[in-house]
Amino acid sequence: MLLCGPSGSGKSLVAARCGLPVLRLDDFYKEGDDQTLPLVAGSSDIDWDHPDSWDADVAVEAIARLCATGSTGVPVYDIARSARTGENTLDIGCTPLFVAEGIFAAEIVGRCRELGVLADALCLTRGPVTTFRRRFLRDLREGRKSVPFLLRRGWRLMRAERSIIARQVALGAHACGLDEALGRMAAAATGRQGRTPTAA
Repeated sequence: MLLCGPSGSGKSLVAARCGLPVLRLDDFYKEGDDQTLPLVAGSSDIDWDHPDSWDADVAVEAIARLCATGSTGVPVYDIARSARTGENTLDIGCTPLFVAEGIFAAEIVGRCRELGVLADALCLTRGPVTTFRRRFLRDLREGRKSVPFLLRRGWRLMRAERSIIARQVALGAHACGLDEALGRMAAAATGRQGRTPTAA
């Protein structure tokens, strides 16, 4: 199950509530000194909401490995430091389904479908104002970046939220709220009981 949506839309909350193993795709961000990181137009800020700030190839490799073997190495990423600080092993055993969640999950819908490992792709929507508030309070609480950076980013993302969702839907994700997402996950998990291949 791929779970995407704007930053602050509740992806981690849904992933925690669904009861399935979770692969955090945000751990596949590039490091802050990577020369390929994109910048916000007209600014010196790194655009951490652009797909080019994320390593899709390594994320897809991890998903494919989980589906094939039930285990994979996952980077430990410190968002405040914009750096990978280590690696953990995610072991999901023989579960037939797991959730891969992150703001760029929609970017790999097509590749996961081609690999034959995609069970469903969901895009959470909560409304721009709600998402702005949840995102700002979370990032402030976790000390992810400076307050001015968070305010600039939050305002930019609030204005762009509808286009962000439209892009993720165009890439193959189904737009839905929290309750529908949990319902589709439960239905997919039930439907895969007894099947051997693992799917995201």
